[in-house]
Amino acid sequence: MDKLITDFSLGLFFWQTLLFVILIFVLKKYAWKPILSAVEEREEGIKNALDSAEKAKEEMKSLNADNERILHEAKLERDGLLKEAREMKEKIINEAKESANQDAEKILTTAKEQIRNEKLKAITELKNEVANLSIEMAEKILKSELSDKKAQSEMIERTLKQKDLN
Repeated sequence: MDKLITDFSLGLFFWQTLLFVILIFVLKKYAWKPILSAVEEREEGIKNALDSAEKAKEEMKSLNADNERILHEAKLERDGLLKEAREMKEKIINEAKESANQDAEKILTTAKEQIRNEKLKAITELKNEVANLSIEMAEKILKSELSDKKAQSEMIERTLKQKDLN
């Protein structure tokens, strides 16, 4: 019986080996290529997905760099506009100050001119009044002292001296 079990085991082993070899051969001939091509396709798909992911990553880096550049340019433009606005504000303020100073100068000049004219007018009126008073006094004196020549000469001299003093 031992021999029978041994022979049976050897036979079983032989047939199992033969079936295994046939199975390998059949698998190699009919199933191995489709399995390998499916694995290769899967590997190619994964490789393409990784390449696409890498390209997307590079594009994101490029977009981030572009965004940073655009942001930097926008900040520079904003700063330029703010600077221009400040300069314009200063220019407007300076022009307003200059205009106000010119207007004040004109008003001051006009006021001084008016004061001078009023002063001259007052002096002229005063002189006219003094002249009228002088004429009235002279008339009265002449009427009363027209007969006395000596008194008339003294009066004229006194009047001329007073005129020289004024």
